[in-house]
Amino acid sequence: MILGLSVQAFTAFHVALSVVGLLSGVIVVLGLLNGWRLPGWTALFLVTTIATSATGFLFHSPSFGPPQVVGVISLIVLAAAVAAQYIYHLAGRWRVVYVVTAVLAFYLNAFVGVAQAFQKIPLLHGLAPTGSEPPFLVAQAAVLALFVVIAVLSLKRFHPLPVAAA
Repeated sequence: MILGLSVQAFTAFHVALSVVGLLSGVIVVLGLLNGWRLPGWTALFLVTTIATSATGFLFHSPSFGPPQVVGVISLIVLAAAVAAQYIYHLAGRWRVVYVVTAVLAFYLNAFVGVAQAFQKIPLLHGLAPTGSEPPFLVAQAAVLALFVVIAVLSLKRFHPLPVAAA
């Protein structure tokens, strides 16, 4: 039992949070690429991605390993994104902080999603049973390259009006 839920129910809840975080992340990134402020989608993305990272720590693990490291990094990155968005309102350099941290948080969620896909989907698992084979590495490299391009383009394109003027 985790938080009063069976392990299966809690896992489904955790996966649902992750999927909502990924889907809302797509919309937030489209907003960044088009210079749009999307306050509702941004809040949904940040809340669900924070919840995904936080709930990941509630699964039993005999040791502190790579999943926990990614979770800690994600929560630190998300704290900076929240501060940039809601405390500093994207003013000055905080726009850059927000874009970088929002895209990085989305990437980390996608990175874990790809790793989970290779663990859980039989076809992908057959291609990379240990997660160190070329198909897994190529998939992760492609995801990383995509997010680097997204970050660079977002930094160039996302220049929203200040909150007071919006």
